[in-house]
Amino acid sequence: MISSPYDKYRQSSVQTATPAQLLLMMYDGAIKFVRGALEGLTDSNYQNTNTFLNKAQTIMSELIVTLDYSFEVSKGLAAMYEYINHLLIQANIKKEAGPAEEALGYLVELRETWSQAAKMSAAAGSDIANG
Repeated sequence: MISSPYDKYRQSSVQTATPAQLLLMMYDGAIKFVRGALEGLTDSNYQNTNTFLNKAQTIMSELIVTLDYSFEVSKGLAAMYEYINHLLIQANIKKEAGPAEEALGYLVELRETWSQAAKMSAAAGSDIANG
């Protein structure tokens, strides 16, 4: 049972989001968790680091399994997601920031790319509807 207003809002946001918005939410979550893991590494709080990296890995796994392989780009994305997941595992095993920082850079770049693509798609849809 959802009790807090924030949880109700979050559930409603997910249920009413477009596929593009859901993808951006997943990237936002992964970015947030990797940043939390990096903070944990800085503070030598390895339990938090492990928790956050595991959450980011879960998101990466979800991104991999939800790819539509009928598109050629999906193969490249799958390889990229696998590599990011590998970096997160290495950061967790070695308790080193370098791999997590590299993963974070890729996640931020991918999120920005998808954000721009969503805006372009929405604008094209708007043009078609108005044209």
